[in-house]
Amino acid sequence: MSYCKQEGKDRIIFVTKEDHETPSNAELIADDPDDPYEEQGLILPNGEINWNCPCLGGMASGPCGSQFKEAFSCFHYSQEEVKGSECIEQFRTMQECMQRYPDLYPQEEDKESPPQAESGGAPAADGSALLSENDSPSVASPDSASAADG
Repeated sequence: MSYCKQEGKDRIIFVTKEDHETPSNAELIADDPDDPYEEQGLILPNGEINWNCPCLGGMASGPCGSQFKEAFSCFHYSQEEVKGSECIEQFRTMQECMQRYPDLYPQEEDKESPPQAESGGAPAADGSALLSENDSPSVASPDSASAADG
């Protein structure tokens, strides 16, 4: 005989072997594709943009949310041969908005640091040479100097 026992917030159900031998009569409910709480991804089954998708990183809300939505919608629904080519003004408006809120929309970090030369020995602002991890300063050793001489 099965029974239930409550321990604090937990509910413990004890069942007999016979309870497990009978087939379940639970009915599974098919997923509702229109369920607004179901994670659908970026594009909903009806082709519309899911502004609640976590993949957007909250860009659809905040002080530049409406500008983001306009630019993204323009790109998504674009029929031009070069997709989104007619959306330049909307993206420019969004960028201008984001520049007004640098704390919320920081620029990429690689734009803030000066570019490093690919080969070592490029002069830095202070006149010193920048070396990569693989480069080492060339220091003549007594053996290399004598080998070059003779």
